[in-house]
Amino acid sequence: MKNGFIKIASVTNDLKVSDTEFNSNVIIEAIKEAEKNGAKVIVFPELCVTGYTAGDLFLQESLIKGAAEAVKRIADSAEDDALIFIGFPFEYEDKLYNTAAVIHRGRVIALIPKINIPNYSEFYEMRHFAPGFEKPVYVDFFGEKVPFGADILISNTTEPFRFTIAAEICEDAWVPCPPSVKHAVNGAELIVNLSASDELVGKEEYRRLMISALSARLVSAYVYASAGEGESTQDLVFGGDNMIAENGRIISEAALFENGILYGEIDVHRIRAERKRMNTFASRRDDSYVRVDISFDVEETALSDIPGRFPFVPSDEEKKTERCNEVFSIQSKGLKKRLRHIGAKTAVVGISGGLDSTLALLVTVKAFDDLKLDRKGIKCVTMPCFGTTDRTYNNAVNLIKTLNCDFKEIDIKESILKHFNDIGQDKDNHDVTYENSQARERTQILMDIANMCNGIVVGTGDLSELALGWTTYNGDHMSMYAVNAGVPKTLVRHLVRFYADSSDSTALKDILLDILDTPVSPELLPPKDGKISQETEDLVGPYELHDYFLYYMLRFGFPPKKIQRLAYLSFEGVFEKNTIDKWLKVFYRRFFSQQFKRSCLPDGPKVGTVSVSPRGDLRMPSDAVSALWLKELE
Repeated sequence: MKNGFIKIASVTNDLKVSDTEFNSNVIIEAIKEAEKNGAKVIVFPELCVTGYTAGDLFLQESLIKGAAEAVKRIADSAEDDALIFIGFPFEYEDKLYNTAAVIHRGRVIALIPKINIPNYSEFYEMRHFAPGFEKPVYVDFFGEKVPFGADILISNTTEPFRFTIAAEICEDAWVPCPPSVKHAVNGAELIVNLSASDELVGKEEYRRLMISALSARLVSAYVYASAGEGESTQDLVFGGDNMIAENGRIISEAALFENGILYGEIDVHRIRAERKRMNTFASRRDDSYVRVDISFDVEETALSDIPGRFPFVPSDEEKKTERCNEVFSIQSKGLKKRLRHIGAKTAVVGISGGLDSTLALLVTVKAFDDLKLDRKGIKCVTMPCFGTTDRTYNNAVNLIKTLNCDFKEIDIKESILKHFNDIGQDKDNHDVTYENSQARERTQILMDIANMCNGIVVGTGDLSELALGWTTYNGDHMSMYAVNAGVPKTLVRHLVRFYADSSDSTALKDILLDILDTPVSPELLPPKDGKISQETEDLVGPYELHDYFLYYMLRFGFPPKKIQRLAYLSFEGVFEKNTIDKWLKVFYRRFFSQQFKRSCLPDGPKVGTVSVSPRGDLRMPSDAVSALWLKELE
């Protein structure tokens, strides 16, 4: 439960129809197993104590009494802190209700009825059950006063891990306005559904889409537990299609027709972060609700679903290709609109032979092709200086020529030496002035050439560089349209590879693959033995770590300790813990200290959920300090 994680168990128990003693024994054993495996919320199917298919046996007093006694026996055996949802028929004022018993620390703490009673196709529940009501009343359950009604929220009060849970039953989720909508806007971050959904051709996929969509619309976690083998097969077959979803993503799903326990960990912090971000998520507090407080023991939840190392890049190859194609289209369409809007038929791009300028050029080529403009209108400028190596120079030249763009080479060494002389800079002093002078000279050249040809300078810097401030203020920091500003470095690499893999030109593919194989470097310091002497990741840290930190910090607002814990898991065997600690501190220091560069960024397209544009996603003061975040890591 630490760091906002909580383990869930969705259970399809073996059962015998109408044998409440057998069923309760099976349920008790399943609870023990789930608790042993760390589950804090355990959800069983609808009417699991009796079986959903008991039919007119629901009208028998013996079954109703036996079901209530079974629930009491289950509660008495459940002394741990897990919150348990059990389905059974409950009689109140001469009516029978399809009900979820909520059990915690040996007590039934709430009874939640099914609101929507299906009476169509293969369902005839109205023959036995009355529709539940929303506003709770207090009923007697074996000598204890228990709230009974749909509008019940179970709230964990343990600091700092407060969260709220609500329940609905089967058909409630299938109606146009499910009870879960009201529960969610009243604060429920986790919705559980006790279900008995029979199997029909195509129904499994429909259920999956429905549960996924519900969790997305409600910005919540959603746990679905359905009846399975053991139910009567007189007319229907039940498959136990259990699912655990979080904000639109199915994080865990059981195999069909296999009874058992499905586990998954949900992240309540992540849900809250999303709700805070969405000002259209309408929170309210209805007076009709009864709120039952509980407390969980504070323990660390073992995670079975370890986050991938590249949160910006899908692990599935097919999805990765789709993502790359989509991002590349967003970039090129953004530039296309800008060029068409200002009537420009030329674009100026500084080409270094590195990844970022390569992607910017490929995007520009696509925009020009879409506009049916001559690629010779793309003015590609390579500007070798003190740090340029033969490898990057040759790749830059060959890339430009292979793409049939206009090529111009301007050696800036003499200009920089003259500038050093003007300002009194020692050419042998390889300090920040030595480096930044080259970046600013290159930008000045690009801007002036753009003025000469009535074009625009296409920026090459990426999202990761902007996050770290690894860019020269008023140098490569500036352009007239920054096509890579929303693309993190780890995704830049995959975009270039995507383009290489889909290219019909062997020559272009070979160039792109060699660029991919070249170490990332600004090439502002002289090479050693003809090779790059200044590798970016040696100076600011591995981009795969920084992109990971950036994603979880900006996308969900996770605190440093949580990001640290996740990183330990994701990068186990790749980076040592002390290495992760080192660069995480560097990330926070740089992210805060370099905001002034992001406060005046040029226009550029947002391509994903993380952006640092001062006009949209990141309204951050340039003089904010990182002390609070760094203190967490001490």
